[in-house]
Amino acid sequence: MANNVLETLVGAAVLAAAAGFAYVAAGATGTGVSSDSYALSASFRSLSGVGPGTDVRVAGVKVGTISDISLDSITYEAVAQFTVSADLELPEDSDARILADGLLGGNYVSITPGASDFMLVDGDEILNTQGSVSLLDLFVSFAGSSND
Repeated sequence: MANNVLETLVGAAVLAAAAGFAYVAAGATGTGVSSDSYALSASFRSLSGVGPGTDVRVAGVKVGTISDISLDSITYEAVAQFTVSADLELPEDSDARILADGLLGGNYVSITPGASDFMLVDGDEILNTQGSVSLLDLFVSFAGSSND
């Protein structure tokens, strides 16, 4: 009987530890539900290397994450839905770019705040965007230009 109680307590401790790890992992990856953020979107010609969970940064500081990516069937542009911390007010003329996190690192969305007096609100779209640049395309164009 004592073994059953001990096994039950050890099992409960293992489940509690697993739940704790899951909670910390959800918070670290930005997949947890947060009420202190607001949703924005932006359309890009290319979102290569970007997916749900990708960082959104301002001045190199993570301020949000991408929550969804879809294709606009009319413009054929990739539309990124993302959340930004509620305590960050972004001017409506801000721009969004896809940047590489180092030569071998992944990509992220970089937002450069504009100078407008009007701020973006929940559900707004950032209109000024620049998609990701393929490193292979850059190498090919560099190699092609050296033959001139």
